[in-house]
Amino acid sequence: MASDLPSDFRRRMDESDDELFYEYPRFVAHIDEGAITDVVEIYHRLLPTTGEILDLMSSWRSHLPQTLEAKRVVGLGLNRAEMADNPALTEIVIHNVNREPRLPFDDASFDGAVMTVSVQYLTRPIEVFADVARVLRRGGPFIVTFSNRMFPTKAIALWQMASEQQRPEIVRSYFAQAGTFEKIEVIDHSRRAGVPSDPIWAVVGYKKAL
Repeated sequence: MASDLPSDFRRRMDESDDELFYEYPRFVAHIDEGAITDVVEIYHRLLPTTGEILDLMSSWRSHLPQTLEAKRVVGLGLNRAEMADNPALTEIVIHNVNREPRLPFDDASFDGAVMTVSVQYLTRPIEVFADVARVLRRGGPFIVTFSNRMFPTKAIALWQMASEQQRPEIVRSYFAQAGTFEKIEVIDHSRRAGVPSDPIWAVVGYKKAL
């Protein structure tokens, strides 16, 4: 696996422990209704309809489609109260991926994984992406969705310095440098007809059949 980002790219305005920042629940919508609709549609189209799903850096809503019939949806995040309010989750795991990129799951535990509007907060993204592949079964998708919103004090310098057009390529590079994904695709929902709403991008990669 390639080495992770240089330290200058990983720095944040607030370098205090993430557990302190996420200690109190924030029951707020991080994207608007139009963007949520787009995220649901992307997940509906790309996730397996059954099986076991990992929701990384989870919160009080996962925006998973109602058509999903997963027998297990595991939320991994830092705020138990938020995840306890999430009706999509069947299990809750408290884990800081910035401190420990290795996920607390066995190899090949999941059929798909999502990360919703949180990729900008990863300080060791390539290590995390590589370990997501480890816990996915062969061919399983990892779908990363994001907008232009963020908590600026916790987003890494690389993300803050990048333009909106550059950020999908940054995420694509995480997949590529992890070395464990194939068929990597960028999905651009930043411009759409109708009522203006938050832009949405997604990048998806599928675990290589090693």
